[in-house]
Amino acid sequence: MTIIELPFRATAAQACHWLAQQTGTPWTLARMIESGLIPYVWLDYDADYPELFGDANGGYAAPIFFEGDTRRLAAGSEDVLITITKDVYKIVAQLKPPGFRRSLDELRFLKKDLERLVSKLKRDAEREAEGEPVTIEVAKESQNGISKDQVLIAFASLVKIDLDQALSGGGGIFGDDGARVKGNAKKAKNKAVWNPVTLALGLNDVYRVPISHLKRAFNTHDFLYAWTTEWNHSLDLLGK
Repeated sequence: MTIIELPFRATAAQACHWLAQQTGTPWTLARMIESGLIPYVWLDYDADYPELFGDANGGYAAPIFFEGDTRRLAAGSEDVLITITKDVYKIVAQLKPPGFRRSLDELRFLKKDLERLVSKLKRDAEREAEGEPVTIEVAKESQNGISKDQVLIAFASLVKIDLDQALSGGGGIFGDDGARVKGNAKKAKNKAVWNPVTLALGLNDVYRVPISHLKRAFNTHDFLYAWTTEWNHSLDLLGK
């Protein structure tokens, strides 16, 4: 059956079928995950986890982004196991062992994520067919970077250091300016912003955060989407 319009949250089967229609190639759950798509599961309110739900007493869609959980799905598990997710306020939360188990048919993929992936694949295919060099689109936010709160949301769970403390002084972390956007040094410390590409590369080089984890961060957070082209180009230049 042809899917003309994707639902806001598509099942894995709907997502695979729609992607196959758009790309002319078969898709599986494993391929979607390997392409950076983030699956979600709806969590009904659970009184044992009030901190997860906040004011969302009806429940919310929780992302499955932790590599151990997604690797298990991609390997063909018979169910969904969530050990780390984000709460309703998008703060990373580790669940009490053994975590949440759900059936595979409860997985959902966001329409906007699927459409973004198809657009990227089509652009890449067109450039490859025409032999055009990759055009580097510098993120519009480059002049301002991302805030401390956004840095913590995207990267704090990936490092063993206290990233909050490292950023609290408005420092660059990696040298005099490091990942901090130049031109902000004279601003108040709480107004300091950071270039997420420079920051991510530094986390890999200095703290050995795996590139695969950093890639997932750029594919997970809306505020990093505008930086994805710059991030991917940097990886290409470095051969990573």
